[in-house]
Amino acid sequence: MDYKIKIGLAPTRRTIFSIEDALKYKKLIQKKLDEMGVEYVDIDDVNEEGLLWQDSDAAKVVRKFKNENVDAVFFPHCNFGTEYLVAQVAKELNVPVLLWGPRDEAPLPDGARLRDTQCGLFATGKVLRRFGVPFTYMTNCRLEDGYFERGLRNFIAAANVVKEFRRLRILQISTRPAPFWTMMCNEGELLEKFGIEIRPISMTEFTHRIRELDASDDPEVMETVEYMNKNMEVCVPQTAVKTLAALKVAMKRFASEFECNAIAIQCWDALQQELHVMPCVANSLLTDEGLPVVCETDIHGAITAVMTQAAGMGKTPTFFVDWSVRHPENDNGELLQHCGPWPISLAKEGTIAKLDRPFAFPEHCPGSVVAEIKGGLISILRFDGDNGKYSLLMGHARGIEGPKTIGTYLWVEVENWSRLEHKLVTGPYVHHAVGIHGDVIPVLYEACKYIPGLVPDLYDPIQDKVEAYLRGETEKLV
Repeated sequence: MDYKIKIGLAPTRRTIFSIEDALKYKKLIQKKLDEMGVEYVDIDDVNEEGLLWQDSDAAKVVRKFKNENVDAVFFPHCNFGTEYLVAQVAKELNVPVLLWGPRDEAPLPDGARLRDTQCGLFATGKVLRRFGVPFTYMTNCRLEDGYFERGLRNFIAAANVVKEFRRLRILQISTRPAPFWTMMCNEGELLEKFGIEIRPISMTEFTHRIRELDASDDPEVMETVEYMNKNMEVCVPQTAVKTLAALKVAMKRFASEFECNAIAIQCWDALQQELHVMPCVANSLLTDEGLPVVCETDIHGAITAVMTQAAGMGKTPTFFVDWSVRHPENDNGELLQHCGPWPISLAKEGTIAKLDRPFAFPEHCPGSVVAEIKGGLISILRFDGDNGKYSLLMGHARGIEGPKTIGTYLWVEVENWSRLEHKLVTGPYVHHAVGIHGDVIPVLYEACKYIPGLVPDLYDPIQDKVEAYLRGETEKLV
């Protein structure tokens, strides 16, 4: 998936400082954004300078950015800036806000200062607080510093999380499995608090669509059959392969029809009774395509998957996990596993995913993916809540060696398992989580700032390290 984020670029100045220097930096910033491939909308047509500094221009900037549907707004302070205009524009737009300004050089020989950018940023931060506008601040640095690009890309990814979160609509296929009380969620509260929509369909209409596709020569179904046979070790009958292909296409089309960006399916156990298959491989293929699918009608899990995928900017797929069992030899080791829904693209180097049967159902229910996935640095997350309060659990793990098992799996090591286990037991979290390769923790930590009612919850005590990273004091968090 290739996410596109459009930034509203509103450089600002104040009259008593150098106009020439402000214009110079406006052009340098635009050049830098062009070099980075950032899509932005400037305000060059708002006034002859293309800078925000006149009271009469605020409404024009708001109107232009709204018409262009910007996803975030960047206010470079090209000199001191005009703090109240920045706040007025930011308040009206209600999108993530980035503040930054170029570090000043030494005063001129006569003692004059050209910009006083840092002082202006202090003023803007205070006024934004007065207006109740959350914002991201990139430490006052030079444009050519590596921190500038890293900080800007982190902000863009955080804005992407906010954008995807605000348009969340989840396709719910059937009810939650009756015994799985952990999968309860408050649909009305999710809508009222976060604007998240759930679009349910019954198992009857879902299986009816599958049977129609299975009985046809639908081109997409046949392409999916070919893809599975080409890219997997198929250990089930070809009749089952076609049914599973039809299931995948049915899910994809329902999601498209109802404009959903994630799916939560009741994979346990009505589907097995109706069609005698497991949907795992369909979940796997769709997640690989950028449409995350989670098991056991886990609505909160689907929310997590969308946020995590957005934080990674679609560069690598997510995978939906159970925290399963302790490592037999490593006290901080744990098995991440599920019946078989993880993207086949994540299979460990030198291996190929199998299409087989799960351990939890009889032999007549094929459809599970069997694969150990690649290790390395992993970010693990879980959106969850109860009693009206919501938080986002987040932290790191690293892949380690461990015993062979079935389904899709990866053994990982965390910093302190007993601390994490205590948090999982005492809540508000459940045994499900979402993993992604790489470090997306700073992105999601920052994104929470723009989602009222959602609190970031680090399962290791690394808040100071995350904030230091966001300030540019360190180049890597882990």
